[in-house]
Amino acid sequence: MTTARDLALISLGMPTDLPVAQGDLSLALAGAEAVDLLENGALGLDGDRMVPGPRVATGDRLLDQADASLTRREPYETVDDWLWRRGSELAAAYVDDLERAGLVTHPRGHGFWLGSARPVLADSQARRGAEERGLSGDPVLAALLAAAGIGADPAEAYESLDADAVTTVLAAVGGAVTQLEAVRLRHDIENAAFDNVWRG
Repeated sequence: MTTARDLALISLGMPTDLPVAQGDLSLALAGAEAVDLLENGALGLDGDRMVPGPRVATGDRLLDQADASLTRREPYETVDDWLWRRGSELAAAYVDDLERAGLVTHPRGHGFWLGSARPVLADSQARRGAEERGLSGDPVLAALLAAAGIGADPAEAYESLDADAVTTVLAAVGGAVTQLEAVRLRHDIENAAFDNVWRG
């Protein structure tokens, strides 16, 4: 299993009263893909620029897509740009992929699919493996979970990482999630001001 799949499975297993923001999760998933590509040699970093290596068949459809989507001309894409581009709607893509693999299902009601219903994890070896990895204290997964709003502050996880490239990716994920939260807050303030004008 890839880091991104483990991250998706753990997030889907969270209690319904602890929802995970789709935008945050999408950015974290894009970061997880970058980490996996770094670890299998398909990607290197030059500062914050993502330098593609040789194509590597991972056996995972979405990770192969991520590899194929790397910018292969100079100047190479920055990690930050990659997160926003690759992360667009990525959480939904992972749910769809996990559903195709039979790892998640959508609840049924009165014979129809409930389009807005939250997917339900199937009991599977993949799910148990993801949960075990999450409980093991894996620093990369811990940092990505924290960025997605699951778990504690990732500072301790960063301290146990030796790989500069991985740390660069994880820091970029944290920065992108912070940016996204700032955009949400700005929209909330603008909407509240607009409502006050109309009530006014």
